[in-house]
Amino acid sequence: MNHVALHQEVWPELYDPDFPDKYIIEKLDTSPPSPLPFQFDDGGRAKAGFSGNARDCVARSVAIASGLPYLQVYDALAQGNAGQRASKRTPKRTRTASNGIFTRRKWFKDYMSSLGFTWHPTQKIGSKKKIYLREGDLPPGKLVVSVSRHYTAVIDGVIHDTFDCSRNGERCVYGYWKFD
Repeated sequence: MNHVALHQEVWPELYDPDFPDKYIIEKLDTSPPSPLPFQFDDGGRAKAGFSGNARDCVARSVAIASGLPYLQVYDALAQGNAGQRASKRTPKRTRTASNGIFTRRKWFKDYMSSLGFTWHPTQKIGSKKKIYLREGDLPPGKLVVSVSRHYTAVIDGVIHDTFDCSRNGERCVYGYWKFD
């Protein structure tokens, strides 16, 4: 292969008079991602008589996605928290759901399955594909979505929570519970 032929392969636009017509140049989509729309929803927390701030995102999101009363979900999660044994990473808990729920525990997974939810992980070890809280990334339906240090409800592509947790479509989704 001579020097001119090598350049013709590397830079066809310099040597081919029909360059713009023969080749299709795709422009990259550089528009910012479109985050999911947000709707304020406390899941019935205020109606149940609770006030102030709490770390009860799991109870709120499960109540919203399942359609169950907040107090019923809160009591079930509080009972599960009280019954969990202490380990190296999780201390013995009191009977409350307002200080966070350890969602990796078996009792929590069993509770979600009993309500009709199935777990769908979105990240796998070694996979570079990531799912974000943005339009088109999550399936339609009632979801309880796990993001970093938070759980939120997403119903048909709309975030239902007490604040917009999408970080403008940049918040990574670890997995979601889908209501069947």
